[in-house]
Amino acid sequence: MTIETIRAALGWCSIINIGILLWWFFAITVLHDWVYKFHSKFLKLSVERFDEIHYAGVMYFKVAVFFFNVVPYFALRIVG
Repeated sequence: MTIETIRAALGWCSIINIGILLWWFFAITVLHDWVYKFHSKFLKLSVERFDEIHYAGVMYFKVAVFFFNVVPYFALRIVG
């Protein structure tokens, strides 16, 4: 496996994961009531707790995407 292959894979992983992150943000901001109703069928959560969980989830996912995908991609761009 070459550096170019790893760089390409990291680039596509970054694009896909950022797309998932944007979809999650869109769903929580625009479709908030629908998503809450869907999840409240399975879990007994208040709206405040639901928002806390999703805010923390988006934050952790964003940090993981940047730490494991975007930063290594740019590091490989700089190196080679």
